[in-house]
Amino acid sequence: MLVFPASKVETPMTELQLRLKDGNTFKTVTVDREVFTIGRLPECDLSLPFAGVSRCHARLVNISEGVWTIEDLGSKNGTQVNDRLINYPQELQHGDILWLGDAKLVVQLKLPELPWEGKQEENNGQKTILRNVKQLQQQWIEVDPQEGNSSNRDVIIARLKDLVDIAKNLSGATSIEEIFFQVETVVFRYLNGIERLALLIDISGNGNLEVVNSAAKTLSQQQYLADDSDWISRTICQRVFKEKVAIQTADAQNDERFAGEQSILFKGIRSAMAVPLWDENKVVGVLYADARLFASHWVVEGKEELSFFSTLANLVASSVQRWMLAEKLKTEELIRHRLERYHSPAVVQQLIAVGSKLPDGRLPPQEKEISILFADIVGFTAISERFTPSQIAELLNNLFEEMLQEIFTYGGTLDKYIGDCIMAFFGAPEPQADHAERAVNAAKGMLSRLQTLNHNGFWQEPLQLRIAINSGKAVVGDVGSSQRVDYTALGATINLASRMEGICPPSECVIGEDTYRLLSQPDDFQEMGYYRFKGINRPVCVYRTHLSN
Repeated sequence: MLVFPASKVETPMTELQLRLKDGNTFKTVTVDREVFTIGRLPECDLSLPFAGVSRCHARLVNISEGVWTIEDLGSKNGTQVNDRLINYPQELQHGDILWLGDAKLVVQLKLPELPWEGKQEENNGQKTILRNVKQLQQQWIEVDPQEGNSSNRDVIIARLKDLVDIAKNLSGATSIEEIFFQVETVVFRYLNGIERLALLIDISGNGNLEVVNSAAKTLSQQQYLADDSDWISRTICQRVFKEKVAIQTADAQNDERFAGEQSILFKGIRSAMAVPLWDENKVVGVLYADARLFASHWVVEGKEELSFFSTLANLVASSVQRWMLAEKLKTEELIRHRLERYHSPAVVQQLIAVGSKLPDGRLPPQEKEISILFADIVGFTAISERFTPSQIAELLNNLFEEMLQEIFTYGGTLDKYIGDCIMAFFGAPEPQADHAERAVNAAKGMLSRLQTLNHNGFWQEPLQLRIAINSGKAVVGDVGSSQRVDYTALGATINLASRMEGICPPSECVIGEDTYRLLSQPDDFQEMGYYRFKGINRPVCVYRTHLSN
């Protein structure tokens, strides 16, 4: 049970609050006295019944206007500020994280408001600028017309030169890391007060912004960037992305529109800017920057810096789109290289068209109506005994290359090579209503092609094939581990086709009864009879060709 300090009427001071996580909720404690003790005892100004908290653990001291320190009071486990143990009083900064045992406190230091010079026409006087990006495209180049003509010309020339240099550096960037490095260098050089920067891109194209890179202005700030990117205001980024607007807020903590935004309130964001990566055709992402201090200089320079940030984002958008296109082409090439091992060029093109929609780049296993084909060399064991392994490898490579042409001609998919056997199927991944016809035509083409090869002296002796085809339901898709995946077909339909191959006469093709029923012209096949096969609990009617006659 947390014990919060009783309210007292004190002389007004800079407000310090401590944000404490208690279970699944956050509670805010206002430090309302100049010396404020924290510990496990109920007498402490803030009593923390957490493990590792000493009876009188630490104290906060207001040493001057706006300056607070924390001091450890000889606790057993010590006091940490941003994961570092302190041995002497340390000044607190807005956003510091305090650890007292298992208790985590976030410092929220409300700095004195600076006088508001000038009026913001946007947002009814609040310190927030909300502008359409089209209105900002030329504003950074233009300068105040009240300045002298010579000054105007010099400033315009200097800014144009900067834009040319920025564009040149971005155009030479070939990776997203290089692009972000150029952006980071420019932003931290030109924009005063910005502490953190992030590049978010809609990589998938479905409106889901992903943080591809982020950076902080100093190394000490860099180490505190959250790995999960919770420090980024998703509310601001999503609005910028969807509405194509640029947002700049000098004091988000007191902007009522961000009252429910936890990433702003809890992380202590005071000033932030976000602009869309937009080239007038498409928004591809958001460039986001923020700081934990009130950006008082934005009162005068806010519009100019927002205009520069938006102009930079326009340049970045083109670079990001080039990078995304290059990545897409690389992905398509990898997919094409992999799929061409299994599919005909026409099927490969269809799969690439939907490749970005595949989960993890895989074809998920699905039940399909297919025809499965097995073909192997008659007497291959005896042939292997008469020739060297190198000669056998050469034979298989050349024969498989020839047979695969027939399979691909009829839109088949290569499943795998099993020794001297070719396993292929028709009807997946793309549905084919005539999968049985395709499989039979491919088998006839393979037998005819081999006959021609034998006639032309393809091998040192004539070769023969046995081919078996069966049709029915099967599960087809990518199956395997994270290290290796094979696109394959599984099920009883495949098992029966494999068994049927053993009863096929040389240089012929046998088909199952389901395949026979699917053929529009089954006259080329004659019934062989009913057979029983291992693992099949019923007799199966088998049909065969008479091509050898």
